[in-house]
Amino acid sequence: MNHFDELIVKNSKWIVIPRIDDGIDGVISVAENSNHIPFAIKRVYYIYNLLNRNAVRGKHAHKELEQVLFCINGSCEILLDDGTFKQSVVLDKPDTGIYLGVRLWHTMRNFSDNCILLVLASEVYKESDYIRDYDEFTRYTRENGSPVETALSTIFAPGRLEPF
Repeated sequence: MNHFDELIVKNSKWIVIPRIDDGIDGVISVAENSNHIPFAIKRVYYIYNLLNRNAVRGKHAHKELEQVLFCINGSCEILLDDGTFKQSVVLDKPDTGIYLGVRLWHTMRNFSDNCILLVLASEVYKESDYIRDYDEFTRYTRENGSPVETALSTIFAPGRLEPF
């Protein structure tokens, strides 16, 4: 069993998907709607070929969209902020991802040279769902309350804590 420290930011959970080792024929990991992913997947995208070692991605929150991020190659750091607590986590195992619920400011940085960050999203792209200004995010969370913990099944492991 993997050991993770506790995630302190609300609306975030570790997700561990099956890892099937097939010897010399490689490894396969599978993520299924409602079995491993707590929503129906409506969009999949990935970030790769980051030529700038100082690249910073994200820097936004969502009003309704939920996501799960997996670093399927290499590693990266995810900075999370729920309006009350801030936390940094590292994604570096292709079978271990992080669930990002609503109203969770997130920034990705410290990408390894070979990083591929896979994102599974609950909705198609809709610009009006994005909160791209941090002051607007803090105002929005104050007016709408901090995110309520989403009722997620026991498929999620506790999180790993690393301070900013």
